[in-house]
Amino acid sequence: MTELFSHTASRQLSQMFFAVLFFHGSEYLLAIIFHGKSNVTLKSLLISRQYILAMILSILEYLLELYLFPELKEHWWISNFGLLMVVVGEVIRKLAIITAGHAFTHLIQTHHAEHHKLVTHGVYSIVRHPGYTGFLIWSVGTQVMLCNPVSTVAFTVVVWNFFRRRIPYEEYFLRQFFGEYEEFAKRVPSGIPFVK
Repeated sequence: MTELFSHTASRQLSQMFFAVLFFHGSEYLLAIIFHGKSNVTLKSLLISRQYILAMILSILEYLLELYLFPELKEHWWISNFGLLMVVVGEVIRKLAIITAGHAFTHLIQTHHAEHHKLVTHGVYSIVRHPGYTGFLIWSVGTQVMLCNPVSTVAFTVVVWNFFRRRIPYEEYFLRQFFGEYEEFAKRVPSGIPFVK
């Protein structure tokens, strides 16, 4: 049990908890800034039962591997690369939210609102869905940072599959709302590998 109080564990776990708290806290704060407190619910924290379960399982994997294979957690170059992924993913996602401003919502819009506009500048000129790109990098990065091989693969597959289904659904409505979306989609990649 002394492994839990080692420098490695305290550093990696504190980085993980800080990353999760910062991600969700800043999501909520930005939602309030752009949409007003009365229009923001706890759904803006983007926390679901599946998400909580995934995070709990990743911490359990970490603790089990820390106990059984403590040397696995000592690969600092891997852990630091994961930390870099967390920071890069966070920056990309927050740039997406700030660039889109009021047009950025956490829920897919199925009706065209007056304030809803197609954003094609800034980070959106590089990828169509930078918020999704950022989240994919961030979520996988949290597991690389913990040197969690099983959760790294699981998070990659689950998050990628989620966006593989979500992007076509969302883009169906975007094509209805914005006549220029088709040309934009041809010109700019989705930002999620192997998802057109």
